[in-house]
Amino acid sequence: MTMHTQIKELYEIAGKDTRNIIGLMSGTSMDGLDIALCSITGSGKQTQVALTKFRTESYAPDVKSRILEVFSKDEVNLPLLCKLNPWLGLLHASMINDALQAWNIDPKNIDLIASHGQTIYHAPKSLHPDDEYGPATLQIGDGDHVAVATGIITLSDFRQKHIAAGGEGAPLAVYGDYLLCHHATENRLLLNMGGIANFTYLPAGCALHEVFSTDTGPGNTLMDAYIRAHFPHLPYDVDGQLALAGKVHPALLAALKADGFFRVALPRTIGPELFNLDYLAKAQQASGTTALFHEDVMATLNRFSAETIAETILEYVPSGTSFTAYGSGGGVHNKLLMAHLRELLPGASFRSSDDLGILPDAKEAILFAVLANEAVAGTALFTGGGATRVPVTMGKVSFPS
Repeated sequence: MTMHTQIKELYEIAGKDTRNIIGLMSGTSMDGLDIALCSITGSGKQTQVALTKFRTESYAPDVKSRILEVFSKDEVNLPLLCKLNPWLGLLHASMINDALQAWNIDPKNIDLIASHGQTIYHAPKSLHPDDEYGPATLQIGDGDHVAVATGIITLSDFRQKHIAAGGEGAPLAVYGDYLLCHHATENRLLLNMGGIANFTYLPAGCALHEVFSTDTGPGNTLMDAYIRAHFPHLPYDVDGQLALAGKVHPALLAALKADGFFRVALPRTIGPELFNLDYLAKAQQASGTTALFHEDVMATLNRFSAETIAETILEYVPSGTSFTAYGSGGGVHNKLLMAHLRELLPGASFRSSDDLGILPDAKEAILFAVLANEAVAGTALFTGGGATRVPVTMGKVSFPS
């Protein structure tokens, strides 16, 4: 019997005891591409991950501006979107090649690349409840171009299978969080605060079907968008300094929290398609706060993220339950945001995901490496959310040739 050479190679990779997998993540903050080289042994509940190398390749201003032209908009330049898909894939491939060269690692020693791509639009059903269409999501940065330009088998477009099996394409953190972080005696909450905040709750000694994951609403997305618009020389509100200089405005905070998204049944998912500067402008109009100082707006946005994160956690985690919250994502570096969360969740102990052996800034890139590992060597996992829990593996395979 004959077999395609690269299918045979994938078969052999699946049979290895340990696989070297590069996980890629570019989030809605669009700061750059996180590149995590992971050594993964086993699969399923026997999965063990060692982060071998990690770096973030920052996006040049021109790259970020091109993505922003098509990001989270109702109307975009379709020819540009079409051209950006392969262009971004090649850019990511170039960044991988540069990283491997800097690490003095031969690409032949890498088994797989797991590419999340760049989310351009995320449309859970809550954003379009009255039409005939189901939930949808779109990531660009074509996997075939990544594979060909690196010479490494690439898995990409992970979120589509989640939707096809009855989920909403997010959050996917539940899988990696369960496989890597479940504990026999400690209730654990894995809190990721990127552009959008989400958490995974792992009751002590839980089975996979007992794990819960949901988005909570904005993490950094509104704060970052406001900084980009009014302080273009700043990458973000470093350490929450602008917000610390301002005061929370109660009327604006109430208007920000009035949206129906926060009354959608858990679990729920969302993106910057809702939480953007138009959302803020409408809340300011409704609350008569269009003349606020920038510092006061930032202080209110910071508190908005903190309160919606904490309230969503308290909506799900049983009252009186003690748990340890392990933080990751850019939000863990925002001192004011973390101070608010400690105030709002007095029953929680706060630690870094670093205490679990997971570098906070690398957590999501590691997640996709784990999902790729499961796709080739594991068993079907269950989709998170809703009544539908169909066993699936996620990721489409692209061969270099």
